[in-house]
Amino acid sequence: MRALFYGLGADGTVGANKNSVKIIAEEAGLYAQGYFVYDSHKSGAQTVSHLRFGPRPIRSPYLISSANFIGCHQFHLLQRLDVLRFAAPGATFLLNSPYGPAEVWNHLPHDTQQQIIDKKLRFFVIDASRVAQEAGLKTRTNTVLQTCFFAISGVLPGDAAITQIKNSIRKTYVAKGEEVVQQNFKAVEKTLSRLQEVTIPAEATSQFERAPPVPATAPEFVRRVTAKMFESLGDDIPVSLMPVDGTFPSGTAAWEKRNIADEVPVWRAELCVQCGQCSFVCPHSVIRAKYYDQAELGSAPQSFKSAPVNARGYPDARFSLQFYVEDCTGCGLCIEACPAHSPIDPGVKAINLEPKAPLIELERANIAFFEHLPMNDRARIDFANVRGVQFLEPLFEFSGACAGCGETPYLKLLSQLFGDRAMIANATGCSSIYGGNLPVTPWSKNREGRGPAWSNSLFEDNAEFGFGFRLAADKHLDLAIARLKSLAVELGEAFVAAILEAPQIQESEIRAQRIRVAQLKTKLLALAQHNETARDLLSVVDHLVRRSIWIVGGDGWAYDIGYGGLDHVLASGRDVNVLVLDTEVYSNTGGQASKATPLGAIAKFAAAGKRVPRKDLALQAIAYGNVYVAQIAMGANPQQTLLAFREAEAYAGPSLILAYSHCIAHGFDLRYGMKQQDLATASGYWPLFRFNPAMRKIGENPFRLDSPRPAIPFKDYAYNELRYRALALMRPSEAESLLRQAQTEVNEKYRGYEALAGLEVAPAAVQETGTSTVEAHAVTSPIGRSKR
Repeated sequence: MRALFYGLGADGTVGANKNSVKIIAEEAGLYAQGYFVYDSHKSGAQTVSHLRFGPRPIRSPYLISSANFIGCHQFHLLQRLDVLRFAAPGATFLLNSPYGPAEVWNHLPHDTQQQIIDKKLRFFVIDASRVAQEAGLKTRTNTVLQTCFFAISGVLPGDAAITQIKNSIRKTYVAKGEEVVQQNFKAVEKTLSRLQEVTIPAEATSQFERAPPVPATAPEFVRRVTAKMFESLGDDIPVSLMPVDGTFPSGTAAWEKRNIADEVPVWRAELCVQCGQCSFVCPHSVIRAKYYDQAELGSAPQSFKSAPVNARGYPDARFSLQFYVEDCTGCGLCIEACPAHSPIDPGVKAINLEPKAPLIELERANIAFFEHLPMNDRARIDFANVRGVQFLEPLFEFSGACAGCGETPYLKLLSQLFGDRAMIANATGCSSIYGGNLPVTPWSKNREGRGPAWSNSLFEDNAEFGFGFRLAADKHLDLAIARLKSLAVELGEAFVAAILEAPQIQESEIRAQRIRVAQLKTKLLALAQHNETARDLLSVVDHLVRRSIWIVGGDGWAYDIGYGGLDHVLASGRDVNVLVLDTEVYSNTGGQASKATPLGAIAKFAAAGKRVPRKDLALQAIAYGNVYVAQIAMGANPQQTLLAFREAEAYAGPSLILAYSHCIAHGFDLRYGMKQQDLATASGYWPLFRFNPAMRKIGENPFRLDSPRPAIPFKDYAYNELRYRALALMRPSEAESLLRQAQTEVNEKYRGYEALAGLEVAPAAVQETGTSTVEAHAVTSPIGRSKR
């Protein structure tokens, strides 16, 4: 028997097939082999499981190319892949379908129908997604479809197969609690009555073909290279088409259209308060906002939604939220963040999840219109509040991160605020996988062609790698300044002085400097034919616009493997910004404990619960005295998150932001990720604060505690997550002891932060007065060079 199963990461397909291999080998007396192919996305990745079993030893070190069983566990994959390409004549085809046996034929692409007929396949369907939902398993269809496979294949007698599947379920899920075990049992029991065979018509009757992977309007590289990877044909790409220097074009994630969500957000414009919370928390940048003149709606599709701008001073302006439904993962974070309820039905919000299938064609037309609306002028947008940020274009979009990811909202915000002048050094980890691995790149560019320069380094040297970005940018700036000064007579001394003395903190100031640099380029081009200095200056002239250097990674990098380098860079005093996406485990490699893992939590290498508190990286950095440090949690206080990013980037020295990032490894429904962040802060476990050395210049304490005293017990936060709760199931007395220790640690840590916040600044520290907080940051030279 040779079987292929097509699924998505986190739908359970791979896990179920691993269990099937064990059952077949141990209970059926057969030899078995499993091999699993993933793409480079996180949860939601396309997976292909290759399973062989038979009475003789299997010595086949290659992928299956002729299968007598094909399982397609996601209906939408029929639109993306030729799933029957490797089906042998007479094979069996199992499809997870929302359509029953009488309807499904009319919803198959013509090519798929023809292959079923030509290869004389047996065809079975089941609405596994509905069975899983009814059993309380949400999107995890693995138990349902595993039961179908054993029922159809006959590798074990029916009752024996069910018994072994249930034994496997208990072994796999007992740590998650009896409720999860019983939900899976319920799914098994519901399955066989829902599995139905389809009668195959004599001819293919479908009126549609499988859509091309990308439209003809896509860039050449996307059509010839990226599209092949979308179809799982990457091995067919000739070496000659690969970039010679390893540099891949940015923004290719916009062409992928993974369509992995069954339900997507739908906007009710009449209820919306236009607060921006939904787009702020969206992990995949699928919610976009614009305001525009009402006259722009003249050519709008009938289905395009808008509302009057509800702020004063915009009488003829309209507001629209646009949802990119084919890129949405259906995580539900935006629904939970939305504060606007219907006065008639409190269960209805301004955003609600609805089935996606009827919306796709309408939303494609709406998106096309939305993208032709003028981009809002960044210089006229208020960066200081969440409502304003929703109008900033994200330059990190449609990544392959898990649905409901806690890391990506921070990266999206970074790209909105500073992306058009950012240089990003990214440590290996989740953020490097969804951030830059094949087949696509989510870091993108704006309509002016500007966007982040991004590169991935190793776990152990990313801080030094990003420090190199700073050194290189400073050297280029030195070269530019020297050559600009030497050309002052030819260019005009007043013009040169304006460039060199220009402040570059506010977005309007950055925009003004870009205009001056554009004028400078025009003048240099006129001089370059006969002036070597002008030619040299042209090569580095863009560095006269202040660069924003970011060093990004997870807690495994920052707290553990890369900590020595991070400490070295923070101690340098140079103008770099460090963003730690703190999931408190090594998320990318399977959830191993790091020094950020909290006391009492279970993780790999801490199966009995972590016995020591997490390292306080913030206090270690604060000890230097000249490092800007912020601890943030978007779900607890989005405004404080925004303020910390802006202050850190404006501060003329090293900055460190520790961002609480909920994770699938924590063991809870990520739809409630932002609420869990709020509970982490409310319990005192994750207090919010900012340490800004620039505040000393205006006679203020640099340490600001931004969250109140604990309002709930630590348990009320922690026991929402399986990483804490599972220990109570297995070792209740030890769990109780660790919980008490953790509560004590929370109380003591908060008292320490309160003491820091209460310190008085010595009068001698007051160097200047009458300077605002943001102005206090601007202590570099106007051109934005870092201190040496």
